[in-house]
Amino acid sequence: MNLLPHIEKFRARFAELETALSDPRVFDNQQRAQELSREYSRLKELVSTGDSYKKALADLEENRALLKTEAPDSEMAQMAREEIARLEAEEKKLAQQIQFGVVPPNPTDSRNTIIEIRAGAGGSESALFAADLYRMYCRYAEARGWKIETMDSSPSDLGGFKEIIFSVTGTDVFKRFKFESGVHRVQRVPATEAQGRVHTSTATVAVLPEAEEVDLEIKPEDIEINVCRASGKGGQGVNTTDSAVQIQHKPSGLIVRCADERSQQKNRVKAMKVLRSRLLEAKIAEENAKYAANRKQQVGSGERNEKIRTYNFPQNRVTDHRIELTLYNLANVIEGEMDPLIEPLMVNDLEEKMKGL
Repeated sequence: MNLLPHIEKFRARFAELETALSDPRVFDNQQRAQELSREYSRLKELVSTGDSYKKALADLEENRALLKTEAPDSEMAQMAREEIARLEAEEKKLAQQIQFGVVPPNPTDSRNTIIEIRAGAGGSESALFAADLYRMYCRYAEARGWKIETMDSSPSDLGGFKEIIFSVTGTDVFKRFKFESGVHRVQRVPATEAQGRVHTSTATVAVLPEAEEVDLEIKPEDIEINVCRASGKGGQGVNTTDSAVQIQHKPSGLIVRCADERSQQKNRVKAMKVLRSRLLEAKIAEENAKYAANRKQQVGSGERNEKIRTYNFPQNRVTDHRIELTLYNLANVIEGEMDPLIEPLMVNDLEEKMKGL
């Protein structure tokens, strides 16, 4: 694929955006200004990558020409071969980054994200695994400078979570986390297992792009809001006030509950954020077949045979079944080093989209 014409298109569009954003009137429409600013940032990086790619091509051509003129066993020839190997690897990496830019970006990729983790098959061990996944995502987010905020949680009596919902704020959050949707399977010896037998448990993960006000309209008459006393840990401030909020969206039947904050108003804001994101997901599903038709299709029923990924602790192995990728660094992955899993999924997604262009 000849990428040079695409690089010039990026440069031309970047110049257009630079001119547009220099006009103060563009900021009269904040949403439009934000969209242009995001595109500007994306293209600025692509133009820089394009310049590096063109330089790598020129340097490759120069070193290949040098290699033809030198004696095969000379020091210069050896240096040229080493430089060619380095430049070929660099060219491949830069070409892949440019190809990501050629494919039209998903409008939700730059969105903040809401992640819902629920214990599946496996009893108390699945709740512990749900907590492990939550910690893994938190570690990954922290390493990338993203912000985590808990929306709601339901702790298990024996540890872990029956359910936890949290938001992640930052750059390209949904772009990277969207591949986590589905059933995650764990194989390990539970702490309560006296015989040392390996058990299999699951947890489901749903990843929702955060909805914005302009994405959809929620009419006041379409929702029913109830408040109640929060339960569980949290001290007097939580347990003795009616701070928990439950919102039912009548047309869809969706019910959202939030009790993480002591303030009823803060819980209401968080619950509305989750509701909007779930409704946006359903809207996207109707418009685009590549998204799941609803949350149940996205995560399945939690049965073991619906898995997208397996975490095998005895073998220090993690396998993503969608792209048949197996890594023997589970200890690092579970500590938040997820790029060796996420980036091959992004590349696979890119290749599938390139086929459709």
